[in-house]
Amino acid sequence: MEVLDSMIWTEKYRPKAFSEVKGQEDIVKRTKAFVKQKNMPHLLFAGPAGVGKSTLSLVIARELFGETWKDDFLELNASDERGIDVVRVKVKDFARTRAIGGNVPFKIIFLDECDALTREAQQALRRTMENYTKTCRFILSCNFSSKIIDPIQSRCVVFKFKPLPKEDIFHIIEEIAKNEKFKITDDAKEALYQVTKGDCRKVENVLQSSAAIATTITDKVIYSVASQAVPKEVKEILDLAISNSFLEARKKLLHTMLENGLSGMDMIKQIQESIWSLNIENLKKLEMIKLCAEIEFRLVEGSDEFIQTEALLSGITLINSKH
Repeated sequence: MEVLDSMIWTEKYRPKAFSEVKGQEDIVKRTKAFVKQKNMPHLLFAGPAGVGKSTLSLVIARELFGETWKDDFLELNASDERGIDVVRVKVKDFARTRAIGGNVPFKIIFLDECDALTREAQQALRRTMENYTKTCRFILSCNFSSKIIDPIQSRCVVFKFKPLPKEDIFHIIEEIAKNEKFKITDDAKEALYQVTKGDCRKVENVLQSSAAIATTITDKVIYSVASQAVPKEVKEILDLAISNSFLEARKKLLHTMLENGLSGMDMIKQIQESIWSLNIENLKKLEMIKLCAEIEFRLVEGSDEFIQTEALLSGITLINSKH
């Protein structure tokens, strides 16, 4: 009987060694040097989601401790456990005991999403980092380093992660397509890169969902799975609006939103991206972008998304009717 492979692709294709980590060459080079010396400072990984912060932390632990890495590595998600008690109890209990692995004198605590920690918890963490340096090193991960208090930043080597470049995303897509035995068109690869903006985790999730419904993945499948409108449709809506065909633009906008299950926020982000490719004066483009920002703020405040997206379209039509 054939055993079904039920692994989620984000875990199945998670890099296990430094050589497999994509898109962060300088950071990999420097962390590899720390591992080689079997000594490292506290580290702070900052950057957007899905670019390899957690993965690199696991790779460091694997390379440092070998088979016993799970005993010498504590992973906590600060967005779940964000109070001062977590730092005082869980972190301190783990930090005060020596490492089990033979030739590395310290353990590693990986605190994910630590920009969610309260200021009090961050202050407590600062003291813990100082007191247990002999037996423990910290790897902190966050989306925005500006949300981490300065005393913690000054105790860490800060690494800024960036979204994966197109060639690395394409390499990952091709590797997965080869292993999972599905075909993907060049347009679909391009669409996947545009949809995910260099987020590797999102690439793998969208690919897994797409491969479940099609053996040959096209750009239409990608946009459908990612719940995004095809850029050509958004461009058509904007072309109708700037040519004073407001009612037609409105009709197509509502159809596109309902057909693709898009929220007002999704639609505004796609419209904002498409504005730059319009064949109009740059000053008008700037006014339209300013209007997008205004409408987005109203949506965040709780306004009706259909009324606000129509208001955006009517504003675009009015801006373009000025001479």
